[in-house]
Amino acid sequence: AVVSTQSTGALTIKAMGGNMSFRECLNERLGIIQPTTNMIKNMVEKKPPTLTPGFKDLVDALKNRGSEVYLVSGGFDCLIVPEAAKCGIPPDHVIANTILFDKEGNYAGFDKKNFTSENGGKARALQYLKDTFQFRKMIMVGDGMTDAEARPPADVFIGFGGNVKREAVKEVADYYTTSFSSILEVLQGK
Repeated sequence: AVVSTQSTGALTIKAMGGNMSFRECLNERLGIIQPTTNMIKNMVEKKPPTLTPGFKDLVDALKNRGSEVYLVSGGFDCLIVPEAAKCGIPPDHVIANTILFDKEGNYAGFDKKNFTSENGGKARALQYLKDTFQFRKMIMVGDGMTDAEARPPADVFIGFGGNVKREAVKEVADYYTTSFSSILEVLQGK
């Protein structure tokens, strides 16, 4: 299938400009793309996702300290869960959007009950985790404003510029870094 990046890009600009909700944008973009299970499989085979250097080491260090690590994303669980597994993050510790497919593997919508399918979803996801598991301290690490908006309920927001540097994120972050190894060094007392 051929998808016009011009039409999906225009939707992204509309949503980022506040002229469309995230859920509306998600609905329209997926409606244009009409992803299938085969399309996703082929995409992953042609351009496999890669982990940001240092991410797995950071997850390992946090888990060794007894911390629970969750991955909260506006992306799609069919792409994120396999990558999270490489870092020892189980599927029930991934909160992301779910694309729905019919029996033939054709697009059938997305799960609108997922926290991250709407504006403010990451904050609601974190509040749910805090309430459900009685977490006393919560740190959010992310590269976008939707990550920054999750503080509160996160107690601290670490802006991450290792993949994409966003000045607005840097300005509102409690801490800002461009590498996961610098967070790891702090945890290790270096």
